[in-house]
Amino acid sequence: MKKRLQFSILFLILTVGAFSQNPPKFGIEFSGYVKTDVLWDSRQTSAIREGHFLLFPLNELPDAHGEDINAVPNFNMLSIQTRLHGKIFGPDALGAKTSGVIEGEFFGHSDGDINGFRLRHAFVKLNWDHSQLLVGQYWHPLFITTSFPEVVSFNTGAPFLPFSRNPQIAFTQNVGDIGVTLTAISQRDFVSYGPEGGSSKYLRNAGLPALNLKLEFQTENKEQGTAFQAGISGNYQVLKPRLVTNNNFKTNNTTSGLIGLAYFKVKVPELTIKAMGIYGQDMFNLTMLGGYAVKEINPITDEEKYTPYTTLSVWTDLQTNGTKWQFGLFGGYSKNLGTTDNIVGAKYVRGADIAYLYRISPRVIYNTGRFRFAPEIEYTVAAYGNSQSDGTVTNEKEIGNLRLLLGIYYFF
Repeated sequence: MKKRLQFSILFLILTVGAFSQNPPKFGIEFSGYVKTDVLWDSRQTSAIREGHFLLFPLNELPDAHGEDINAVPNFNMLSIQTRLHGKIFGPDALGAKTSGVIEGEFFGHSDGDINGFRLRHAFVKLNWDHSQLLVGQYWHPLFITTSFPEVVSFNTGAPFLPFSRNPQIAFTQNVGDIGVTLTAISQRDFVSYGPEGGSSKYLRNAGLPALNLKLEFQTENKEQGTAFQAGISGNYQVLKPRLVTNNNFKTNNTTSGLIGLAYFKVKVPELTIKAMGIYGQDMFNLTMLGGYAVKEINPITDEEKYTPYTTLSVWTDLQTNGTKWQFGLFGGYSKNLGTTDNIVGAKYVRGADIAYLYRISPRVIYNTGRFRFAPEIEYTVAAYGNSQSDGTVTNEKEIGNLRLLLGIYYFF
């Protein structure tokens, strides 16, 4: 019944939206695409939504005869990335141009809700001559919307770059070609991990939003078809994993993480080159390696203190700028650098037994009218080993997965 109602609402929206090519002065304009992904993996993987959002290959899992249970290929065909985007136009307010966006897709909120319609973006903007205020759910500021990998895979390069959408308040001040953005962030669909599993409560109970500061320079010459962009960003987040210990003592201990990021994009008429480097602590909620662990336990109260995992990640993406044919190549590397202090208790981390990851992914994109056909090869390697008391991993063995992917789009 719930899904029938969702489809009825969508049908009504699409009917009255009429897909206008010229945005109305006041109202809403709809766009989006229908997409089907056909994918094949050489082994079992750590992934989301029946393998659609790939992270990395699973480790070897021997059976009673020593055979690797995870060394089994996997095939799937999904259309859950199909998307509807509504751009809202409205009258001026507070001396600013106003606009809004609401966007959803059929990715669902969990594997059990696959095919369910979920909210991606929902925000309003106030635009003055040299500043902007954004309020609502949008990409995390560490996901650089003007400079991310153009891969076909829905993972968009994760776990080698931050991938998260968050409720937020972001204010940007522009001075010439330089923009400075300060953002206060909460969590909703992309959450931290802790004693009660994945939840936004650890950030909420800390009593403070995560904070991000970004400094960006960009310039463009449309006549020559060139552009340059570079920026740095810093992020700070505090979590409170527990309010009470197992021995019924109130606890106020928190864990915090700092993240630094730098990136650039260079565009010339024939080619666009992008690159990014990220170094930081507790990046689980950004769909990357990392998290935190218990470093100290009070034997009387069961009160815990925590230590964050540190992760280093770099990636680059190259793509030709043709209109009909485009060729691209993505490469990424991520390293688990361990924890600040030795671990004595539970680990709340993604990839505790992974020393490093790397990926190489070539693609071809063919555009014809509103159709796009995009085959991609994605080879991802995870180096599994023995987790040490300082969070690092030794005696690692590389486990690889080959993904063959074909994305078929129809844009409207």
